[in-house]
Amino acid sequence: MLIIPAIDLKDGHCVRLKQGIMENATVFSENPETVALHWLDNGARQLHLVDLNGAFAGKPKNGEAIRAIVEAVDDRIPIQLGGGIRDLETIEYYLDNGITYVIIGTAAVKVPGFLHDACYAFPGQIMVGLDAKSGKVAVDGWSKVTGHDVIDLAKKFQDYGVEAIIHTDIGRDGMLSGLNIEATVELAQALTIPVIASGGVTNLDDIRKLCEVQSEGITGVITGRAIYQGSLDFKEAQALADQLDAATI
Repeated sequence: MLIIPAIDLKDGHCVRLKQGIMENATVFSENPETVALHWLDNGARQLHLVDLNGAFAGKPKNGEAIRAIVEAVDDRIPIQLGGGIRDLETIEYYLDNGITYVIIGTAAVKVPGFLHDACYAFPGQIMVGLDAKSGKVAVDGWSKVTGHDVIDLAKKFQDYGVEAIIHTDIGRDGMLSGLNIEATVELAQALTIPVIASGGVTNLDDIRKLCEVQSEGITGVITGRAIYQGSLDFKEAQALADQLDAATI
């Protein structure tokens, strides 16, 4: 099980939001590349970047900060990036410039043809971020909840050839209220591609609970506020996940 640190970018800074609300942003660092190196030095095996301004604007907005992170990481670990990715040119630019996986969110829901084309053009490098509230998909930086069922959409996207689904429970994200494990397991059981959990990780208990069900197809978990505020020690979390992985082999 991979523990994946999140670096959410707003106005060039590393921030965390509560429940996806831009006004609820806490700035954790003004130097995102330093944050990236911190997680790398602490044993991170992958990073999760989000261009928050981009997600709301529908086009890339934190290019400078993303470039700085990519240069600092220097191809040592994979980087996944989401937020404001709405066309093939943007995907190509990111993948040519040090990003390993591109995450498509709103555009996957609103323009499924675009996702289909992206999976065809960039096989193995497209992930879909499904942000859910009570089993329904939210779009546009979580500001609108649609009538789409998370599992139905995920199955469709799996058929398109996406690499993985990142499942975020937006009712819990940034709230340190514990993961929605039940919903994540339900999604993973319905799919054959990996599911990455997100939203609400609080402490080692969450990691332990998630490792218990990882055989359902949950390969990683993204954590943000917990590792920045200290309720979860990143190094300890990855060590615990590795230990529990070894115990199940």
